[in-house]
Amino acid sequence: MKHLLLAAAAACALASAQGAAAQDQGTDVEELVVTARAGTAEQRRVEASYAITALSEEALRLQSPPSVAEVLKNVPGFWVEASGGVGGANIRARGIPIEGYAAIALHEDGLPIQHDGGLGFLNTDFSGRFDETVERVEVVRGGPSSVFASYAPAGVVNLITRKGGDTFEGLIKGEVGDYGYARGDFWVGGPVAGFRMGLGGFYRKSDGVRDPGFTADEGGQIRFSVGRDFTGGSVDFNVKHVDDNTIFYLPIPLTFDADGDTAGIPGFDPNYGTLAGPETSRLALRTNRGPFDFDLTRGSDVKLTQYTVDSRFEIGGGWEVLEKFRYKTADLTRAGLFPNTPISAASRITQDLARAPAALGVVAGRLTYLDGAPFDIAGQNGTGLVMDAFVRQQDITLDEWINDLRLQRRIDVGGQSHDVALGVYFARAEETFRQEGAAVLIDVRENARPLELVGLNAAGQVVARFTENGVSRYGTQFNHAEGESTTWALYASDEWRITDKLRVDLGARWERIELSGRNERSATINLNQSPTFADDQAISGNGIFDPLDRDFDGMAGTIAVNYQFQPDIGVFARYTRAFRLPSLGDFLTNPTRTDPRTQKFNLAEAGLKIEQPSYRFYAVAFYSGFDSQSFTETRFDQATNAFVSRTEFASTDAWGLELEGLARPVEWFDFAFNATIQEPRLGDFIFNERVAKVAGACPAPTDVPTSGSDCLRPRDFSDNLQIRTPRVSGRFTPGLNLLDGRLRAELELQYYGKRYSDLANSLVIPAYHLWNAHVRYQINDQLTLYGYGTNLTNEIGLTEGNPRAGQFISGEAGARYYLARPELGRTFRVALLYRF
Repeated sequence: MKHLLLAAAAACALASAQGAAAQDQGTDVEELVVTARAGTAEQRRVEASYAITALSEEALRLQSPPSVAEVLKNVPGFWVEASGGVGGANIRARGIPIEGYAAIALHEDGLPIQHDGGLGFLNTDFSGRFDETVERVEVVRGGPSSVFASYAPAGVVNLITRKGGDTFEGLIKGEVGDYGYARGDFWVGGPVAGFRMGLGGFYRKSDGVRDPGFTADEGGQIRFSVGRDFTGGSVDFNVKHVDDNTIFYLPIPLTFDADGDTAGIPGFDPNYGTLAGPETSRLALRTNRGPFDFDLTRGSDVKLTQYTVDSRFEIGGGWEVLEKFRYKTADLTRAGLFPNTPISAASRITQDLARAPAALGVVAGRLTYLDGAPFDIAGQNGTGLVMDAFVRQQDITLDEWINDLRLQRRIDVGGQSHDVALGVYFARAEETFRQEGAAVLIDVRENARPLELVGLNAAGQVVARFTENGVSRYGTQFNHAEGESTTWALYASDEWRITDKLRVDLGARWERIELSGRNERSATINLNQSPTFADDQAISGNGIFDPLDRDFDGMAGTIAVNYQFQPDIGVFARYTRAFRLPSLGDFLTNPTRTDPRTQKFNLAEAGLKIEQPSYRFYAVAFYSGFDSQSFTETRFDQATNAFVSRTEFASTDAWGLELEGLARPVEWFDFAFNATIQEPRLGDFIFNERVAKVAGACPAPTDVPTSGSDCLRPRDFSDNLQIRTPRVSGRFTPGLNLLDGRLRAELELQYYGKRYSDLANSLVIPAYHLWNAHVRYQINDQLTLYGYGTNLTNEIGLTEGNPRAGQFISGEAGARYYLARPELGRTFRVALLYRF
């Protein structure tokens, strides 16, 4: 693929004499929306009866976002965690507490990139890449998204790709950064033999902002499109291939300074450090099926090919047919080093000594590195800390067929008009899922190193080995499953224009999914392959498969009223009853879960829209009610050296206000902003915390005894704030346009308010802000220079805590050392764009 991209870029350069295109000055153009609606007539953004954010080609280029998540930071109402790298981001919209892209559909040219964007370790953003083949982005928040898309109660993100036009044109862009980053993009398109064609893509290589000691990101994407217009219609064909490896950053160890603020620990830079390193990059793991070679350098390894056919044609009588078909085949491997809470080496030794049989006579423990060098229990790396980190790898294959057939027409009746649409949606997915894992004892420093722990008798002899080549437990996780899903949906909509100013928009969707497959059971066994304790409790498949045969259905409906006081001033109000069906991932990645259910949402919004020559302003008030959200945690229990999973259900409510706008008081200065103010809270939620019995009795009178060694202590979490989501957030961007528009400079401030890492609201994630800068200088009609600076002040802004310490009640609340994932440190990049 690398050679193909380089050859295509060279071809573009040779063709540069055939034409030239003027540099986009970022001037205003009328924004027409195509996402989450069906209509024969064009509709401007200011006329839409729902909240939508549109990002132009030049707005995207001026930011040069490395991931889908970074783009979505432009959208009010969205809480975005982009600190993990290119893929695997957590996105939440309007206080709906569903992680990843499980409630927000990611589309490309109006079709899903992946039918279910939250398919269990396969977030749809792994399949989406930004490059110069993407022309613009439209993001719908709530509104009619659940009528026109599956798994989209919170919204739809639509990447609209570039197509060749009537003239030959193209571009080449080279970009470098101060963290070993190098990237090349290209695109060329135009008429060829009566067709419009386009070819483009990118290739990138990077050491990573948090350098793991090996290549963090390497790969790219290439896309080819061909299309033709004819009398009464058009047809377009598009093929995209992605071959890309990207690192997935995870939480790092942190502490507090003398003022109680977030700070790095000795030997670990909180802006640029990562626990992943060369000594944990490749490990040979024992299983009952033979050795498993873990390779951390693969990171998120995506190999994907996607074919799309998009056609439109008239069939007479004013009716128009839109037919979109997509087939995708994908292979994904995700390999990561997942950390656990740091503890003192002395405490860790004590825990393992307690597990040793008394007959061995173990009285002391000794820690060394794999090369035999001693580990200073009191002060190694300045702290004497160690942790059990988890090397985990998922191997997933996914084949999907998606088809959306729509029939639409405008009907004029009695001085009123109806833009009606009737659609049939079909999706079939075939997935295989396999997961392996192990625990590795490591020191706590950048590019951590594995440790060996042995037990000594009174004579100082080694009589017990608790690790093998750093592995403290083989088989910490195991999954093996395969399945298929078939989805059918019927939908209809009507944009009913009662007068020139008043319009009522209606929509409904019925959807059904049928699931089949099988999931291998697991058991904890002694592998008996090693003289150490590391293989004594391995979770492994037992060859018995549980069948899957389930089906679910749901119904969504929406109604909105839009009133245009003037062509550029309007208001709207909308109510939507949305749903989210269980998906294949709910069963394949969680074999013990038997209670997936159709989730239902009550959504309401009302907005004001103003577009004037010198300013634009959008304000939307919203409510999101969710009747049955599942909160699941997989917490590591250090005492038992095992994961403990738990799921609870609660209702949630969120009220909020979204603000978005642009003011241009003079030609040389403008100010853009978006902000969200919300109250995302739990409903009634009584959580039963497990506490240990003391002398055989429950420690508190209110505790409920169980048949085991613990008790259930009722905790009232009702009305607590949801985890991770800030009540106040915003993005503010003043910009200068100088030298007759040839120079554009922006200084961007991002602000995120205080949040909580757990539902008990016991562990605070502090508020933080980021400063970024973007500069564009147009050298001439063909050449443009760009400069980018991110996190200019090296803010240690925490985006999440440690989910493996407990998401109901965090085990790290009040701890001196804890884990969290900060924003990436300060970076600088420059790019040169050549148009022809």
